[in-house]
Amino acid sequence: MKRKTVKQAFYTSLPVLAGYIVLGIGFGILLRNAGYGVLWAAVMSISIYAGSLQYVGVGLIASGASLITTAATSLMVNARHLFYSISMIDKYKGAGKYKPYMIFALTDETYSLLCDGKAPDRVDANLYRFLVSLFNHSYWIIGGIIGNLLGAVLPFSSAGIEFSMTALFVASLTEQWLATRDHVPALTGLLSTLLCLIVFGRDSFLIPAMLLITLVLTLLRGREEGAK
Repeated sequence: MKRKTVKQAFYTSLPVLAGYIVLGIGFGILLRNAGYGVLWAAVMSISIYAGSLQYVGVGLIASGASLITTAATSLMVNARHLFYSISMIDKYKGAGKYKPYMIFALTDETYSLLCDGKAPDRVDANLYRFLVSLFNHSYWIIGGIIGNLLGAVLPFSSAGIEFSMTALFVASLTEQWLATRDHVPALTGLLSTLLCLIVFGRDSFLIPAMLLITLVLTLLRGREEGAK
């Protein structure tokens, strides 16, 4: 069973492989261009493991940002993970020793692979989710190290690399849209984000958008359960 679980987890993680390697390379190049070597790339990829925050983090480190600024920025950028975790509570409830790492490794892409709560037949569901998370994390670490090493020996222009995170988010949304007939969550996220962007501006819209999305989806879920 363990061998099959490992194989199924690896197959599930393959769509993330190419994206994380490429994005990790972009991060590694940016970090190298900012003057930080491969050890920094490895430590940041292992301990932070938040793609958008790591891209932002390069600028924070290079500019000598204060701890308060860094903490506030980290909260703003990664606030969405709080809402991801709420929807995964029941799925991770019986994960035992795997749970701490699975909580830490719940990125956007890992969430998109595991949010339906389903695991292949005849596999250990908790081990399967743990391994999907671990495989995805390893891809990011490898990409960051490769990018940092390449940045040291090859001339790269880092202009526009940060857009790769946006491209991956769009790809994840497209995959989710095609995989399900229920487009209410996606439309809720899109419309709520646009509304908050207009009202609060691009520097302050993230947390209000997450709160609004959570509120709308909670209300819709309550109505669905009340109708049954």
